[in-house]
Amino acid sequence: MSSYLLPTLSRKREVDGIIRDTVDKVLVLRFGRCSDAACLQLDDILSKSSREISKFATIALVDIDAEEIQVYVNYFDITLIPSTIFFFNAHHMKMDSGTADHTKWIGSFHSKQDFIDVVETIFRGAMKGKLIVSCPLPPERIPRFQLLFKDL
Repeated sequence: MSSYLLPTLSRKREVDGIIRDTVDKVLVLRFGRCSDAACLQLDDILSKSSREISKFATIALVDIDAEEIQVYVNYFDITLIPSTIFFFNAHHMKMDSGTADHTKWIGSFHSKQDFIDVVETIFRGAMKGKLIVSCPLPPERIPRFQLLFKDL
């Protein structure tokens, strides 16, 4: 149960605070449920990586079922879990991974090294003033989802 090793946020005030207070580090927010199998797989990768990336990143889990968190769930359009969102100095960092959605990473990572590579790329881009970076992973290791748009 690696999700117990990382802080879990369930209030809007906690999420606002960690976004505002994380300075000169990438903030990794995993939106999901601690009981979901895919989330547990991602949590395992996140917790195993947390020590190695601690100098340039902070990781927190966000409980998607918490009532106060629904503001973020709606704002970031989180329909598939786990969804991972990145921030740097309170700015939302985006990543072009060849999918239709650049605002978040949907699904788990294949390995701990894939996650570390993504966070490091986001950190290096953010230090150069970029708000969107290119995904360093090869296309076969990027999860693909079919996005459906309603009422178009």
